[in-house]
Amino acid sequence: MQVLIGLRHYGADFVRALRINSVTFILFSLLCSFATAGEVKLYAAASLTDALTELGASYQKTHPGVVIKKSFAGSSTLAKQIENGAPADIFISADNDWGNYLLKRGVLAAESYKKLLGNELVLIAPVASDIKVELDPAFNLAASFNGRLCTGDTASVPVGKYAKQSLVSYGWWEAISPRIVGTEDVRTALAFVERAECNVGIVYKTDAYLSKKVKIAAIFPAASHSPVEYPGALTKNAGQDAKAFWDFLQTDDAKAVFTRYGFTLLY
Repeated sequence: MQVLIGLRHYGADFVRALRINSVTFILFSLLCSFATAGEVKLYAAASLTDALTELGASYQKTHPGVVIKKSFAGSSTLAKQIENGAPADIFISADNDWGNYLLKRGVLAAESYKKLLGNELVLIAPVASDIKVELDPAFNLAASFNGRLCTGDTASVPVGKYAKQSLVSYGWWEAISPRIVGTEDVRTALAFVERAECNVGIVYKTDAYLSKKVKIAAIFPAASHSPVEYPGALTKNAGQDAKAFWDFLQTDDAKAVFTRYGFTLLY
């Protein structure tokens, strides 16, 4: 009451303007909230870029009120961003380590956690390369090519960690490690080999299949490294739109897309 009495001191026009501005502010706030309604923030491993971009576009066509905002990078980078407060709704990693990392920190909704996909690890070279690789501990990989080997950072990026495991299993790690270029994600490693800035690379089979500029020189057997698996989950902040899209990624239609890009299904 005292506030109203005080406001009358400034006149009816001022009070009327204040009311109008208050209503305008409320409407603006509502519009801002509507602008983000239906937005699903997907954080996923770089190797899933093409498959999830296609699936996101397909989903948006049948759900016109929903926007799938995609962030693709190395799983390690994304996990750290989410841990530090990035507003993700869905996280899909290229290995179990980073999925478990966020699970243990209480960021992911444990009941939604699922292993979605599998992949293979391959050694690639530019298409013009004449490299020949034998998957045998007696083979001297370091002497079979000049220059550098590109893969993900072997300490943190999933493809790099798998690569190190395979190189160790064949006894090649010690000789080749000084020539390894560790990149921030698998797509960067692929790009370096496409441009022949690295003479060989270790990436996923699905990435190699997407490029006409590289060829597969060898496929590492599954026994030479940890299983290449893609677990995913909703974050604890995920809303109904994110849950619906997460369910869509587990439908037969989504499975067909993942299979077409060369992934194996684990669900």
